[in-house]
Amino acid sequence: MKKLFGTDGIRGVINEELTAELAMKLGNAIGRYYLGKYSRFIIAKDTRNSGDLLESAMAAGAASAGMNVEFAGVIPTPALAYITKKENTLGAVISASHNPAVYNGIKVLAKGMKISDEDEVEIENLIIDTPYHYTVFSGVGKT
Repeated sequence: MKKLFGTDGIRGVINEELTAELAMKLGNAIGRYYLGKYSRFIIAKDTRNSGDLLESAMAAGAASAGMNVEFAGVIPTPALAYITKKENTLGAVISASHNPAVYNGIKVLAKGMKISDEDEVEIENLIIDTPYHYTVFSGVGKT
């Protein structure tokens, strides 16, 4: 499997390289990796049509791993970075910046910054080695 994270998150053509399935697996891996380290996961997006699809899938994946998810709605990346820093929490922004509309991307932030390369590798390994994990009913996160 090729490396998922590039220099600024995961990007790709919608429903080709970046699918709802991948977003759900990513959300689940993020939930498993950061559960207990952060109390919640905030998802923001830009106005691309595919944002709702990726947001819903990623939230379902994270909640199924036990992470509480909040939706910030349409806000710019620096706003989510500020929120994650101020509130000492975790977030992801769904945006492909200047790329054409057929693309979208997911950038994961913690405490105001892009997550470390080491964390990206660990999350990729969770997606590849143990593709999905469901928590027990009492542990399901809220959205």
